Amino acid sequence: MAPTPNFKHCVARFVRVAGGVVLFFCATTAVGQQKQDKELAVQYIELAKEMLAGSQAIDDARDNMVIAAETDTSNVTANFEAGHLHIKTIGKDRAVKFFLRVYRQEPDYRFDLEYWIGASYHFGLDFDKALDFYNRYKKRLESKPDYMGRDKVEMKEVERKIQECQWGKEFVANPGNYSIVNIGREINSEGEDYAPVLSENENEIIFTSRRRDGNLNENVDLDNIPFEDIFVANKNGSAWSRASNIGPQVNTRFHDSNLALSPDGKTLFIYKDENSGDIYTCTRKPDGTWTSPEPLPGVINSTYREGSISITADGKTLYFASERPGGYGGSDIYVCTQDARGEWTRVKNLGPGINTDLDEEGPFIDHDQKTLYFSSRGRKGMGGHDVFKAQVLNADRNEWSEPENLGYPINTPDDDIYFVATRDGERAYFSSVREDGLGYSDIYTITVAPETMPTVAKAPPEPVKEVKQEETQPTPTEKKEVSRAVQPLKLIVSVVDAETKKPLDAKVRLLALQDNTVPGATREGGNYLFSIRTENQQDYRLSIEREGYVFYNQTISIAGASPQQSTRTITIELKKISVGVTGILRNIYFDFGRSTFRTESYSELNKLEAMMKQNSGVAVEITGHTDNVGSKAWNQRLSLNRAKAVRNFLISKGIDGRQIQTRGFGEDKPMASNDDEEDGRALNRRVEFRITGN
Repeated sequence: MAPTPNFKHCVARFVRVAGGVVLFFCATTAVGQQKQDKELAVQYIELAKEMLAGSQAIDDARDNMVIAAETDTSNVTANFEAGHLHIKTIGKDRAVKFFLRVYRQEPDYRFDLEYWIGASYHFGLDFDKALDFYNRYKKRLESKPDYMGRDKVEMKEVERKIQECQWGKEFVANPGNYSIVNIGREINSEGEDYAPVLSENENEIIFTSRRRDGNLNENVDLDNIPFEDIFVANKNGSAWSRASNIGPQVNTRFHDSNLALSPDGKTLFIYKDENSGDIYTCTRKPDGTWTSPEPLPGVINSTYREGSISITADGKTLYFASERPGGYGGSDIYVCTQDARGEWTRVKNLGPGINTDLDEEGPFIDHDQKTLYFSSRGRKGMGGHDVFKAQVLNADRNEWSEPENLGYPINTPDDDIYFVATRDGERAYFSSVREDGLGYSDIYTITVAPETMPTVAKAPPEPVKEVKQEETQPTPTEKKEVSRAVQPLKLIVSVVDAETKKPLDAKVRLLALQDNTVPGATREGGNYLFSIRTENQQDYRLSIEREGYVFYNQTISIAGASPQQSTRTITIELKKISVGVTGILRNIYFDFGRSTFRTESYSELNKLEAMMKQNSGVAVEITGHTDNVGSKAWNQRLSLNRAKAVRNFLISKGIDGRQIQTRGFGEDKPMASNDDEEDGRALNRRVEFRITGN
């Protein structure tokens, strides 16, 4: 159900027709509409509260609270709760919009309001603004040291968040050379997909999913999301088969989650909620099926939660996470070894070299049996669980090297967890929430990016308005010789309003398309600075988002680093959302001759979804276009089906279908000649949108 449309827009149209005759009617109607909006917002608030009280359907409660907040922007309760429910679920950086509405109206609405504003900026990688609000809240705490309200966040946690932001700026400015790629729609779904484990030869993946398709239980849990089931897929050559349910012998009609796979592929470790959370095992039969789960024998399971496990290549040592008492705080990582009879004994905490007073989870012992990967909320992190690695120095004395944060872009301010590496060390897999995700958490592959990689399918580079290009001469030595050391290219991105040309504060991201790496990024004044360290010219995806504006998501070509210190400055003009404004979804890709999305389309689709959710009154017309290959009638149907596919995606994300119209133009409106593939037909196969209401 959507909020009642604002009738004031309809009245304005009558004013232009009837002149001053209806001016009084216009004012009266506006007041009546305002009263109706306030009453409707209260109804949505009560509905959201009922959902939270009667069940755990937090996603549905969030959506209803957002409707309440958008219906009556002056309702501070609706806006705070809409922000807080975003922080608890997904789209955490979108919470700031709602928190700031409260802050502008009632800055003392809650004692911890400034903390939550800082947290939302933190999740959005806007560390400077996060630090500003965290420090504002810190001053509030210092001014009232005896405050004991339930809306108090303790000083220790605030100082931790401030430190995480400072570390986050460091990590984002100096990213690792990692290529992070969504494993694809064959594995991931629009639900939650996580906890990947792989066979030793990497031809089988087992993971946990809360998808609807293939779930053994047609009903949902109290949170209105399907129960966890374990899924499996096999690799055919270089491609994964479509994942399927592992079957009722392992899965039940309720929650079942996998944890690890033994190196020989014969033992699957799974998690069950029994006994506060225990580890079970299944054995693979000769025919490939699995035995029923049995509790892991020995002393590993306790009356407290054991949530993750990893086994060494020789099968003699287990690393696992447990919340049992006697640790350093929260969940700790332990090690257990087999005795001479093959029984699991001698459980030992890994000690302060690994564990902290916060949570440690998701251990993975590498195939060398010396390198431990794990996720921690402590140590030098960006926020949430970050992935670390450490080397065992002396197992008998429990000595480890200092854990190393794997850095950005593997780690983010949100939870990054369940990291597993392949035997050859060339790839790793983990679960994360990212901009190009198909749903909530998705499974991704990580590789160290080489100097050159094959170019991925993409739209041709988009020309951008370039306002300045300057190069500084190389610094001479005392002998006036040119230094041959490679200097990064400094790319400065300035964002302005398309009409006023005034600078805008926006979310700016840059991604190399050839290898999916990110350059170092910092903020300087109102500009966004990127450090391009690769030596070859590459195509990059530049994406810019700001509430109230049409998002920018285009491909640009950028020269690489060189012996000369050089700077390139570009200015991007964002258009305000208004009726008649159009945009081209250049980065949506379909299977040949079909209306199904390819995995690389979801970054663009998610930006369209975000624009419509951040600007809730927006209505759009989606139009599909094709090249001239095939019959005219076929192309017309195909173009309409592709437009409908975009509409269906938006509806699946909670957008009201009444806000989205579709049309198909087939080959009738080409942007370029169809005589050439790359510069013609590729441009003509596109989806566009036009703002029809705001």
